[in-house]
Amino acid sequence: MTARTTATINVVDLFAGCGGFTQGFHSYQPEPGTASPFRSVAAVEFERAAASTYAVNFGEESGNSCHVFADDIKKWDPSPYKGKVDVILGGPPCQGFSGLGEENPLDPRNKLWREYVRVVAAIEPKIFVIENVDRFFNSPEYRALLASNKNGLLRNYNLSARNVLNAADFGVPQARKRAIVIATHKDLPVLESPEPTHERVPAGGSTLFDAPSRHPWETVEEIFSKSPGEPLTNFLPPREEKVLGRLISGIYLTSELHIGRNPTALSLARYRAIPPGGNRKDLRGKTAVINGEVVPLSTESWDRHNSGTGDVMGRLRINAPSVTIRTEFFKPEKGRYLHPFLNRPITHYEAALIQGFPEGFKWCGTKVEIARQIGNAVPVGLAERLARHIHQHLAANRVI
Repeated sequence: MTARTTATINVVDLFAGCGGFTQGFHSYQPEPGTASPFRSVAAVEFERAAASTYAVNFGEESGNSCHVFADDIKKWDPSPYKGKVDVILGGPPCQGFSGLGEENPLDPRNKLWREYVRVVAAIEPKIFVIENVDRFFNSPEYRALLASNKNGLLRNYNLSARNVLNAADFGVPQARKRAIVIATHKDLPVLESPEPTHERVPAGGSTLFDAPSRHPWETVEEIFSKSPGEPLTNFLPPREEKVLGRLISGIYLTSELHIGRNPTALSLARYRAIPPGGNRKDLRGKTAVINGEVVPLSTESWDRHNSGTGDVMGRLRINAPSVTIRTEFFKPEKGRYLHPFLNRPITHYEAALIQGFPEGFKWCGTKVEIARQIGNAVPVGLAERLARHIHQHLAANRVI
């Protein structure tokens, strides 16, 4: 590891997506009103719309010096950054063991973490962070990662922090559990996982039962108290911008993402029948007259299952964090994504706020592409807490 003494901490973001990790690191302030010490110098993202979103917020297109490589990470040459980068961030794709879909252990996307390792070995940062779904720790890929740490490309690092962190425990209004690996170069003292700043309060209870310094979990109440209500449109404005050498839909601000859907009459009847905090079970035995016919609101499949999929057609609870914001948050048949009290799914705008993106964040892509970017992002608040944890460690050990 090449020593560098500087007040600026250079960062590379791999599998960067739209930049949730980067937004959190750039939002971090050592003291109120001060600038973040983290500076992004390069990012790699294969998906064109996500790379464009990253570029217009953090790349050269935004006036910054961060170079965005919008292609396969296997083609990226990290050698120019050797000895010039302090921190590498990244969330390699996790579809093969995410708990959703087929969970195919042979999914080639599972192997992309090896490209992350290749870049770490080439650049030799002081610290690197891997983010993934919580099931990552039970996967063959994680065991291979540990083997690489023992006698492979990562042998010069201590993987001291390996825990599942809940974003809600760090002030995010979302109960999203993620596997977080923090590794420090062996020239540095080890860095453990950050201590939670928030905790769940039992009904009628107090946080004093555990850690007096912690705050209660943040809820979605503030987000929905400032949300504009019913969307005025179901469509993004027809707009195009040339980003990374190609025309793409956008640029849209977070504040422009309050767009709705066009639900069927049956869906609307279901929404109206579900009370605050309720879900698909509240539809049992209920009917609605649709196009002159009496139609049951539940389904045989839903009626047969009393356990599992309890969040299907569920309303977000106003006095609790949201469930995990996934890529299809606009489909309440996929989870607890109905508005807490209005008869509609949550909008892209509301989902982006739950993820912690600011009103002025810029987005590129179609409705579906932007939804995918929002759902795949690292919650900004969790990333910001990790930034604080890393900065304090580097500062305490006088390497910045």
